[in-house]
Amino acid sequence: MLNQLLTINAFTYLLVFSRVGATVMLMPGIGEAYIPVRVRLLFALMTTAVLTPVLTSALPDIPNTFAGVAVLIAGEATIGFFIGMVARILLMGLATAGTVIAFLTGFASAVVFNPALQDQGSLTAVFLTLLGTLLLFITDMHHIMLMGVYDSYTLFVPGVAPPIADFAQFISRLVAGSFKIGVQIAAPFIVVALLFYISLGLLARLMPQFQVFFVALPLQIMVGTFVLMLTISSAMMWFLTYFAREFSRFLG
Repeated sequence: MLNQLLTINAFTYLLVFSRVGATVMLMPGIGEAYIPVRVRLLFALMTTAVLTPVLTSALPDIPNTFAGVAVLIAGEATIGFFIGMVARILLMGLATAGTVIAFLTGFASAVVFNPALQDQGSLTAVFLTLLGTLLLFITDMHHIMLMGVYDSYTLFVPGVAPPIADFAQFISRLVAGSFKIGVQIAAPFIVVALLFYISLGLLARLMPQFQVFFVALPLQIMVGTFVLMLTISSAMMWFLTYFAREFSRFLG
C-alpha cells in the first residue's frame, strides 16, 4: 500500500512539474538565460510543490503503460511551453518598439548584448525589454502568470490532447498583436521623425551649401531622447495593461 501511495504521489508531482517547469523555463524574468539553471529548477520545483496538493483531484490516473505516461507528460509539457511562449511573445512587443525607436532616433548603430534574447540588439530595445521585465515584477504581474498556470488546468484538462491547431492560431494572432503594440508605442517617434526629416529636406533645399547631415544626427539623438523621456511612463503603462489583458485569458 505504501509503495503504491509513493508511486502515485511521484507521478502526480511529475505530471504537474511537466507543465509548470516548461512554463517557468520561458517565463519572463524567471526563465531568462542569464538566470542560473539551478535557480530556475528550484523555482519550478517549489511552485510544483505548492500547486500539486490543490490540483490532485484534476489529474488523471496513472496509465498502465510507459507509452501512456510518456504521451501524458509530453502533452503537459506542450501546454506549459505554450503558456510560457505567450508571456514571452507579449514581452517581445517592447523589443519591437525599441528597434523601431532606435532606427528613428539614431541609435540603430548602438548595438549591445540583449540578455533577454541572447543576441545583439539596439540600445533602446534592450532598455525597454529590461524595463518591462522589471515592471512586471514591481507591479506583481508575475502573480498573474502563476495564476494563469493554475487556471490553465481548467482550460486544458490533463489527459486530453492539447488543441495544437488552436495553439497555432492563437500564437499567430498574438505575434501580430505584439507587433502592433510595439508600433503603437513607437508611434510618437514616427510622427516626430517624419516632421524632423521633412524639416531637414526643406532646409537642404533652402540652403544647399549647408551640411545638413552633420547637424542632423546629434539633433536627432537629442530630440529622440527628449521624446523618450516624455513618453516612457505612458508607454510602460500601455504595455502593462496590454500584458494583463492578454494573459488574463488563462484566468478562470
